[in-house]
Amino acid sequence: MLDAIMMRAWDYRYYSFNSRWAEGEQIASMRNGQGDGWYCGFGLHGALLKGFDHESEMSPWNMETPKVWPGVLDSVPEVFKSFATEPGFSMEDTTFCIWRGTEDAQWSTGKISYPDGDDPDGSAWMLAILDQNPSSYKEWAEDYYEQPISLSGVRQMYEHVPLTQKLARELNATVEFAGVLADACEIGYPVDRT
Repeated sequence: MLDAIMMRAWDYRYYSFNSRWAEGEQIASMRNGQGDGWYCGFGLHGALLKGFDHESEMSPWNMETPKVWPGVLDSVPEVFKSFATEPGFSMEDTTFCIWRGTEDAQWSTGKISYPDGDDPDGSAWMLAILDQNPSSYKEWAEDYYEQPISLSGVRQMYEHVPLTQKLARELNATVEFAGVLADACEIGYPVDRT
């Protein structure tokens, strides 16, 4: 929702969310415009997140014959196959994949022999923003969108305070609230129209 307020043109948003992807399924995504990104599918059985860092050591394009690194997708549970075979996710371009069933206590990965390096699959830098810290988003957004953003406004969004015109304008003074309302509906974000 924050990116929908900060960047009105969907094609240029870094983060997006569709609460109505399919019956009982939702999709979150990150795209940086340079070929890197991730998709996270949420469904009745849990969530599967796959990512691709084209410059990582584990990129299929760093191999003589391009293929997904051994182990990354080999153990994806059958309940997530609809996500793991979704053409829009470009599974042939995968450097990391994690999943968590609704009954699981933690996220899981396949059995992978990682190459040397601090972040061989790109997951550390790509998922760092998901630390639940509003300051992380503020810092990132100010750099990416090249404009200041209210930490108070970001905190309210992290707390799922219903969106008002005042809150939207606190985050982006030039935003048209009517357009944001349509995005809030697709995203499934609560709105206060009073």
